[in-house]
Amino acid sequence: MRHRIAIAALLAVTVTGGFCHAADPRYPDWPCVQAKVPEISLAAVWAGPPLDDISGKWKEDDKVSALVAKLAARRTPLEEAQKAITEYLNGAADKTTSGKLLFAGLFDSLNAQRSQVLNGLERVTRKQRAAADKIRADTLSLQALQGESQRDQAKIDDLGNQLVWQTRIFEDRQRVIKFVCEVPTAIDQRLFALGRTIQQEIE
Repeated sequence: MRHRIAIAALLAVTVTGGFCHAADPRYPDWPCVQAKVPEISLAAVWAGPPLDDISGKWKEDDKVSALVAKLAARRTPLEEAQKAITEYLNGAADKTTSGKLLFAGLFDSLNAQRSQVLNGLERVTRKQRAAADKIRADTLSLQALQGESQRDQAKIDDLGNQLVWQTRIFEDRQRVIKFVCEVPTAIDQRLFALGRTIQQEIE
């Protein structure tokens, strides 16, 4: 039984261990199949009027700040967010300036949100690398205990149980990583869609 646990543990870190070998050497801790793009390019998501004259000013407007927080939250459905943009801009005295402030706030907020996700993914990757090393070391220790002429069954059982939990946590994290790898792209798509709605309103 414990022999099977040792093999399963080694297989888990071997099969999923590919995350340790980043496709892009610039980002050795990046675990995703998707290429790492550190920041969203403004040109990729905004074709409206220049934002240079209102840089950072969206934070000074309480109404815009509150709306940005609502629109940037992924729990707010996209259709609801787009409707809120339309309603807000239809009631604005200066649609263009209000639209620019709103998008500038979304761009800053979603870029920051995205950076947090990227940093979190790399932080978890480093934990996974350490966990994989621990599983390998403990697997070798278990095999050594099993090979002793006078086996200490209590130690074997304890280490075997520990390996089961370590492997389970490792595999659970791998599944979470795979899911979270989709989040940066979802943020990009959300910002593009909201930016397009703002542009349509101020044209």
